[in-house]
Amino acid sequence: MSVILTHVAIVLGLLAAGAAIIWVLQQRRSPQSALAWILFIVVVPYVGVPLFFALGIRKRGTGYAEIIFAPSEPATPVHQFDDQLTRLGLPAAAPGHALRFETAPQSARANLLRLVTEARESLDAVLYRLDDDAFGAEFVVALTEAVGRGVRVRLILDQFGTWRRPRAALRALRAAGGELQLFSPVHNLSATGRLNLRNHRKMVIADGQKVWSGGRNVGRSYLGPQDDPKTWIDLSYIIAGPVVQRYGEVFEADWAKHTGAPPPAHPPVSPGEGDAVVQLIPSGPDLPHDGLHDALVHAIHVTRERVWIVTPYLLPTDHLLHALTSAARLGRDVRLIVPARSNQYLADFARGAYLRHLEEAGCRILRHTGAMLHAKAAVFDDVAIVGSANLDVRSMLLNFETALALYDTGSVATLADWFTTLQRDCHEGTRPAGLPRRLAESTFRLGAPIL
Repeated sequence: MSVILTHVAIVLGLLAAGAAIIWVLQQRRSPQSALAWILFIVVVPYVGVPLFFALGIRKRGTGYAEIIFAPSEPATPVHQFDDQLTRLGLPAAAPGHALRFETAPQSARANLLRLVTEARESLDAVLYRLDDDAFGAEFVVALTEAVGRGVRVRLILDQFGTWRRPRAALRALRAAGGELQLFSPVHNLSATGRLNLRNHRKMVIADGQKVWSGGRNVGRSYLGPQDDPKTWIDLSYIIAGPVVQRYGEVFEADWAKHTGAPPPAHPPVSPGEGDAVVQLIPSGPDLPHDGLHDALVHAIHVTRERVWIVTPYLLPTDHLLHALTSAARLGRDVRLIVPARSNQYLADFARGAYLRHLEEAGCRILRHTGAMLHAKAAVFDDVAIVGSANLDVRSMLLNFETALALYDTGSVATLADWFTTLQRDCHEGTRPAGLPRRLAESTFRLGAPIL
């Protein structure tokens, strides 16, 4: 009997490995990534196959419906960056936005709570992290009070990111009539998606008129006292104007992933009195393309003066790495600000070989020595981007993300000034490393397509 079971196990293993390899070849991947997965599956099939189906699937086979954007009137692109994104089917850039950046955690907290307390009809929120502390509970209590005022409150939390969440406050929110969905619950992956695909979007929409978004989640690390070394340096913003409709459409697509109902149409928002010209760039398995990643690669290639990037974690795709090194070798001003030490040791170790490669090509590596740097932003000549996405493979190709492209002179200048301020607290250059560490980093880099 044991011989028969052994043969059955071998046959099933071969069939599963063959199916996994076929799936790898059908997906849009770099040759390095595809080869890494195939080797992993062939060498250790009983480990590689289940890991691939749990962690390796990107878009095809996830079951996520595509985001539906309401059509808009054709308009002349405001920038070639805008033109590229609209050709991918994303909504065009639009003027008439009031945009306010939040670099201080106290102002971010105050603006977020004000947004919630002033809402009269609806509050729709997506968060990757909602921490189990006084700041997270404060936010949920404000949502619960909004329900008491007759406001419809819908909250989506990524279950993996919010594993430690204010459960008592959330139970009270539900009891009051608030609606809560956990994105891709780990216990029900077959129905909701894949463990590897997380909702990293961060947005709170009030009455369909204003949005709080950016790189911040909700918790002490993001909204605590500025003079507390445990409070992270981050960047968020509040915006009002036509783009709010697009945020609403992204939220409805996320909400429909749980309800199964077709997302309702969002009414257009009239241009306001602001001068900001912006464009929403969502990315993730609910879109057929990697628009954010491809737009970043294109922007780096066509820039003529500067490429300034702030990111807490750096694990670039081959295309991004090539674009950055090419820009530096062509004499562009390429600067990368990263934390001297982030909150993720593994991520710091993984980035080592990439940072040294970029530095050797002529990029300026700036290690921020203050509190943990969690902001995500970039400036490309006269265009800027801010949002939830890190410059790593996960944010570029796997997670659900949102970013905002900025085209007006004032917004771009504000971000550039903020970048310059950050640079004052940086040490330039990578940290010296001996041969053993360099070899370890290079070896680790071989597994980057899987990691």
